[in-house]
Amino acid sequence: MPFVTTSDGVDIFYKDWGPKDAQPIVFHHGWPLSSDDWDAQLLFFVQKGYRVVAHDRRGHGRSAQVSEGHDMAHYAADAFAVAEALDLRNAVHIGHSTGGGEVAAYVARHGEPAGRVAKAVLVSAVPPLMVKTEANPDGLPIEVFDGLRAALAANRAQFFLDLPTGPFYGFNREGATVHQGVIENWWRQGMMGSAKAHYEGIKAFSETDQTEDLKAISVPTLVLHGDDDQIVPIGAAALKSVKLLRAGTLKTYPGYPHGMLTTNADVLNADLLAFVQG
Repeated sequence: MPFVTTSDGVDIFYKDWGPKDAQPIVFHHGWPLSSDDWDAQLLFFVQKGYRVVAHDRRGHGRSAQVSEGHDMAHYAADAFAVAEALDLRNAVHIGHSTGGGEVAAYVARHGEPAGRVAKAVLVSAVPPLMVKTEANPDGLPIEVFDGLRAALAANRAQFFLDLPTGPFYGFNREGATVHQGVIENWWRQGMMGSAKAHYEGIKAFSETDQTEDLKAISVPTLVLHGDDDQIVPIGAAALKSVKLLRAGTLKTYPGYPHGMLTTNADVLNADLLAFVQG
C-alpha cells in the first residue's frame, strides 16, 4: 500500500487516483473515519478527469497507530507531507468536519506559504471553535465532549454504531430513509483506527481555536453546511467561519445532516464541481 513517512516517522496511507498531470483535488476526512468516507467524491471527480488524493489521518484508517501527535498542528503537517511527497500544486483542498479544521490549518500554515493551494472547501466543518467559552458563547458545553470521551472509553464499538445510526446522518429524524450499509461502513472505518487517536482527537476538533487560521487564508474558500447538522451546529461554525475568511462564500442546505456528503452526494458533488471549475 502507498505510504508517505512524515518527518517524525509516521506512516500516512494515501490514495492517488487519476492523471498525474491533472489538477489535484485533495480530500481530508472527518473524525473518526478514513479516506474511504470520500468514496462518492473520489469516484465522481476522477471520472471528471481530476487527480484525486485522500489520506488517512495519523491513528486513523490504515495509517500508523502512533501514540503522539493527535492534534490539529500535526494533522496539518501530515497533510503537507503528503502534498510535498506527491508534489501537489494548484490543488483544491476539501475537508469534512474535523477534516475541515485540518484544511484550514493546512492552507494557512503550509499550503499557501508554499504556493500549493488554489482553493479550499470546508464542509460541515468544525472551525472556528466548537467548545463554549466566555469568548465563544455559541459553542457547545465542554460536557458534550466529555460525554463523547466517556462513551468512547466505555464501549467504542457500541458508540461507533450509535453515532451513525442517530445524529450523524440524521437517521434519527422522523421520516428519514435509513441506510444500514452506510451505518456499518461508518463503524468499519472507525474501528480500523486507534482508540487513543480517536480519544485525543476529540480535544483536537473541539478545543482548537482556528480563528487566526481562517483569517490567514486568502484563496477562494467555499463553506458548505446543513442547517440540520446535529454534530457541528451551523451557528457556531459555518456562519462564523465565512465572516473570518478573506474570500469566503457560504452555502447552506435546508434539512441536510452532518453527513450530507454521503446522504446527499449528488447535490454536494455538483456544487463542489461548480466551485472547482469556477
